[in-house]
Amino acid sequence: MGAGIAGHWWLILIIVVLLFGAPKLPALARSVGQSLKIFKSEIKSNDDTTTTSSTVDATDSVSSTKAGDTTSKP
Repeated sequence: MGAGIAGHWWLILIIVVLLFGAPKLPALARSVGQSLKIFKSEIKSNDDTTTTSSTVDATDSVSSTKAGDTTSKP
């Protein structure tokens, strides 16, 4: 059963080489790698932004609670 699956991968590889040509494959792999780097950096910057904004929200809620406590005292 494993040999049948491996045969399919070889067939797909041959079709890709025929479609794109051997000289274009390194450029294709390079562009996929660059796309993944950009994607990872965007995900990381999005996580940093989310963490920073949640910290600011928590600080704002603490400040508003303190402000509410001081205004409610006679």
